[in-house]
Amino acid sequence: MTAAEIARLAGVGRAAVSNWRKRHADFPAPVGGSAASPEFDLGQVEQWLRDQGKLPELDTADRLWRHLAAAGESPAAALVAVGARLLARHRDHPPQDTTAPPAGSQPGTALPAGSLPTALPAAGSLPAALLADVDALADERGAPDAFDELWRRFSGPGPGRPLATPDDLADLMVGLAAAGGGTVLDPAVGSGATLRAAARAGCTAAYGQEIDADLAALAGLWLALRDVPGEVRTGDSLRADAFAGQPVDAVVCHPPFGVANWGDDELGHDPRWIVGTTPRTEPELAWVQHALAHLRVGGHAVLLMPPTVASRRAGKRIRSELLRRGHLRAVIALAPGVAASHGVPLHLWVVRRAATDAPPPPRALLVDAAGGELAETAPRVLAVWRDFDTAPDAEVDQAGFARTVPVIELLDEEVDLTPARRQPAVGGEASGEQLVRTRERLAAVVAELPALMPPAIPAPDGAAGQFLTVGELLRAGALHLVGPVRAGVSEPAPDGPPVLTVGDVLAGAQASGRIDDRYGQQIPLEVGDVVVPVVAQQLTARVVTTAGALLGRNLYLLRPDPGALDPWFLAGQLRTSANEKQASSLSGTLRFDIRRASVRRLGLPEQRAYGEAARRLDDFERALRQAATLGAELVQLTADGLARGAIRPT
Repeated sequence: MTAAEIARLAGVGRAAVSNWRKRHADFPAPVGGSAASPEFDLGQVEQWLRDQGKLPELDTADRLWRHLAAAGESPAAALVAVGARLLARHRDHPPQDTTAPPAGSQPGTALPAGSLPTALPAAGSLPAALLADVDALADERGAPDAFDELWRRFSGPGPGRPLATPDDLADLMVGLAAAGGGTVLDPAVGSGATLRAAARAGCTAAYGQEIDADLAALAGLWLALRDVPGEVRTGDSLRADAFAGQPVDAVVCHPPFGVANWGDDELGHDPRWIVGTTPRTEPELAWVQHALAHLRVGGHAVLLMPPTVASRRAGKRIRSELLRRGHLRAVIALAPGVAASHGVPLHLWVVRRAATDAPPPPRALLVDAAGGELAETAPRVLAVWRDFDTAPDAEVDQAGFARTVPVIELLDEEVDLTPARRQPAVGGEASGEQLVRTRERLAAVVAELPALMPPAIPAPDGAAGQFLTVGELLRAGALHLVGPVRAGVSEPAPDGPPVLTVGDVLAGAQASGRIDDRYGQQIPLEVGDVVVPVVAQQLTARVVTTAGALLGRNLYLLRPDPGALDPWFLAGQLRTSANEKQASSLSGTLRFDIRRASVRRLGLPEQRAYGEAARRLDDFERALRQAATLGAELVQLTADGLARGAIRPT
């Protein structure tokens, strides 16, 4: 294990580990790595921490993952062995009370032969101590949820672990592909993030192929443990298509970028090249054509692409044919950093298998969402895409964000599909009148900040008092916990109730999602409920102030007994730095178990006083956020106006 993993294990910073190595002669010596990045033996480090009283108590999932992460062969192979054990338990003892499975599946049934791509290790290949923890975790959470807990830790950054497609990005891709209710294929499945998103959206069957046998096994295990019909096979999708001739309703894919040796020399006349032979230097366009070849007519594929594919000269001919034949429907630029290790604004390509005898649509959609966080822009991206998909002849012109561009305009000398280069400049009216309005709004918000600023009155020493965990409050009946639910945000329904999403909670915004009746139980939110995202960059708690919305997925709903707990007091207690550390996983993933969070024990009158302070703090935070947004808008409008001469310097 690395020094960073030791720090996470002990719940300290990297600097503390460095100090221990310098100050304690008995600190374990490195057993591998390099001088700049040494690696240590897990058993020796655990024993030293235990002797020093620095080893915190861990729950079963954290203890088990700690050993899997240090597995000699690879964390993936070790997790596959654990998954095989969990799958055997699941098939021997299927759950009796489950949430609604995807259409066409039967809870507790085995998948067809071949669903798992490799011969899985026998349970006996695991050490006895690990077997005990695996069985204990399965008893605590059930086999499917136990595997989920370990998979989330595996998908976080660390040695020997691949970089998984983030859940929010995978959900957006599945939403754009309309993958709910149909069959889905991911030809570069990795450990299965996109297929998991498709299953959450309600796909009827999920198929995948992955060149890494261990990752393919993980993806297949997850499908099997969740009783999702489908199959994951091992192999190189471009060189040896395991699903040749099998059409699907949707394809979602995060293909490898920039692979030089992808098989172009042996695939020169492959039948999948339906718009022409793919150039050797354009491997990503080979994946686009591979996805297109697997779609039924009318089906959509969504692929994550590097931005250079939209403009490289070598790919001009393929881009032209995709447009001319009506296959390429949209290019969407995302903010930098939406997928780990990629610091550039990646693109999503939305392609549609057009009928050969249908006239090509006259327009394509270009969306520039590179200027905002994915949680904020994803609902807007989905809305503009669905409007365009419903009415492809209609004109869309959202200045600086989305535009439908005539295909004939795109078929110029470069066939450059970069969204930012096709967005019209903001007009002079916007730079003048809008500049004045933005200045006035910013000035008004800034003027309110001093009154909203929280007090800073020190409390007397020893005033902290006793604390109770959320789990203890639940057992005492002072609080009820609902969720996280597995409801999926679906196509907007004009007459349906809004759904509160994780993005809404993080942004302090009103409910913006939509849900339909295919997604199981709908849970209405009530005034005074407290909602907390399960996965986020930091622990966030919001009080519901308006009834009528539904609880979205990946959110805890905490409903306090009004005679025992003030909701604003509860929200203020939950969002502390101490709770963020106490409730989050030690593996480095930003997933919270809210039952571990602590709440100060106070009488209801005192709670209400603290709750009012927490409410004012929430107002202050919202005003700061609004000021930051308006400030950024003012800077951009001013820069644009000065550059074009629409406004003058004073």
